[in-house]
Amino acid sequence: MGLSGKRIVIIGGTSGIGFAVAEGAIADGAEVVVGSSQAANVETSTRKLGNRASGDAIDVKDEASVAAFFAGVGAFDHLVFTAGDWGGRGPRVISETDLKKSADLFAVRYWGALAAIKYGQPLIRAGGSITLTNGMVAHRPRKGGALSTAMAGGIEFLTRGLAFDLAPIRVNAVCPGAINTDVWNTIPAADREATMKRMTERLPIARVGEPEEVAEAYLYLMRAGYTTGQILLVDGGGSVV
Repeated sequence: MGLSGKRIVIIGGTSGIGFAVAEGAIADGAEVVVGSSQAANVETSTRKLGNRASGDAIDVKDEASVAAFFAGVGAFDHLVFTAGDWGGRGPRVISETDLKKSADLFAVRYWGALAAIKYGQPLIRAGGSITLTNGMVAHRPRKGGALSTAMAGGIEFLTRGLAFDLAPIRVNAVCPGAINTDVWNTIPAADREATMKRMTERLPIARVGEPEEVAEAYLYLMRAGYTTGQILLVDGGGSVV
């Protein structure tokens, strides 16, 4: 089952993994609609992707914005959600946690994804799918990261629950490991290489992954008509060490 002639909506499709998914889908003959919180990023990315790409701004933290975005999309085949704001990811001592601020951690990846599904799902054609994104912190908790683990794990259980609720629409998720996206730019250049090495040196594939590599998981899940409720780990083997 290929993607030729299919229409794919990618929220977060203007950079990183989402942009790589858009490129891969177009290469397979699909048309893509990308969404981002920044209109300028939409314009830049659609220009790079070419004439089979269109898009619009969307703020997934604002339900009215999500509703307006999908009202302008029309019918499509696959929804991919890669919007990447993880909020504050630094270590958090539970006894000192600001609970109101901590709720922001769930705003994009979890509640934003659910808003996109709420308004996008009725537009998905027969045989279509939804693919979400979580992270390896769901499987490899770290000290001070309980809330991040809970958020990422929540996406996985949401995926499984929606696979039942929305059937026959297929619902899956991709769980990337360390991937070479712009998020690394938040680390000073002098420290970046050492940080990457420290994070990956024990992996069976001892390097950071590329967006194009993890994008293959999303492309597979869109094509795979007999796969639903699954979480694909793309982590260089990190889950086995």
